[in-house]
Amino acid sequence: MNAFVVIDKEAGWTSHDVVARCRKVLAEQRIGHAGTLDPGATGVLVLGIGRATRLLRFVSGADKEYRGEVVLGATTSTLDDEGEVLERFDMRWVTLEDARRAAATLLGEIDQRVPMVSAVKVGGRRLHRLAREGIEVERPVRRVTVERFAVAQGPEPGVFSIEVRCSSGTYVRSLAADLGAALGGGAHLRRLRRTRSGSFGLEDARSMTALERALADGDRSALRAPLDALDLERLVASDAALEDVRHGRGIDPVSLGATGPGPFAVVGPDGGLRAVYELSGDRRARAAVVLEGA
Repeated sequence: MNAFVVIDKEAGWTSHDVVARCRKVLAEQRIGHAGTLDPGATGVLVLGIGRATRLLRFVSGADKEYRGEVVLGATTSTLDDEGEVLERFDMRWVTLEDARRAAATLLGEIDQRVPMVSAVKVGGRRLHRLAREGIEVERPVRRVTVERFAVAQGPEPGVFSIEVRCSSGTYVRSLAADLGAALGGGAHLRRLRRTRSGSFGLEDARSMTALERALADGDRSALRAPLDALDLERLVASDAALEDVRHGRGIDPVSLGATGPGPFAVVGPDGGLRAVYELSGDRRARAAVVLEGA
């Protein structure tokens, strides 16, 4: 089985919980996900199944979109509403226009320090495990891109609704904390929901319950073709080129009509994905992933 499935993750599940459940439901051990969602967050979680797991690195790096709420006046140990309150601030004076001006300063390329409560490993140990032991260590700083940071009035005073479009690896709860700091106080995030991951949005996603019911009824329409998940330049290979692809040999992408730097999704005459190729530095492209039956 080589496919992708898009889950609308519910709150309380870890991304690993979803993977484990899908392994059982689909009777397939080779399943991975394209970008962790915190347990308290909901929304789009893309899973690769079978040999499609080898394509996840081309999916996980895609831009993401989120919506959530920023609560002014309190910082927390986790930067969201699941942590302990560390400090409180009187921020009743902050207006919507103040928040929008502050959010504008966080657009473009910015540096983010990885939060202590995260799945990133430092010294071979995950940060969230260290945090639970009360250990704080130096964390890496990542360069990320925030393309959109829209702020609207929230459901109650002191709360703003946000919509974010950002590069992979961006921590939205760090953005919430940074927004609070830019306003001269503190803030944390709540009700985070991922609305899009690369090519897939909420309209493509199913809850675990809905997926299980569909599969039990013989409906496998939730299993998406690998090509659906890849936002890559597509090259149509001739029969002769396909022979090279089947054996993982290098190809000349320009001869197949390539116009960009790659990676390239190489498809057969029937439109089905056969492989993903990357430039190797000598104007030829090498096989990064060759699907079974290419």
